Amino acid sequence: MVSWFCYLLRCADDTLYCGITNDLDKRIAAHNAGTASKYTRGRTPAELIFVEQCDDKSAALKREMEIKSLSRADKLTLIQSSLK
Repeated sequence: MVSWFCYLLRCADDTLYCGITNDLDKRIAAHNAGTASKYTRGRTPAELIFVEQCDDKSAALKREMEIKSLSRADKLTLIQSSLK
């Protein structure tokens, strides 16, 4: 069974990027190689700072939309709460 993940990256310019994947290591490597998304292409290196496992792709997409709708401050709070 394939696991899906929703994740947040901190880009080199200190912006946050949210995405989903079923292969986290490969996706992070692609972001840092400049081949994963237009947004992160010029903002490498990108550091993985938050990850949540989701039941399936649909759940991962829903969680991504929820996180993307948060303010930056709320995203940072989410990240901090996951570290506890």
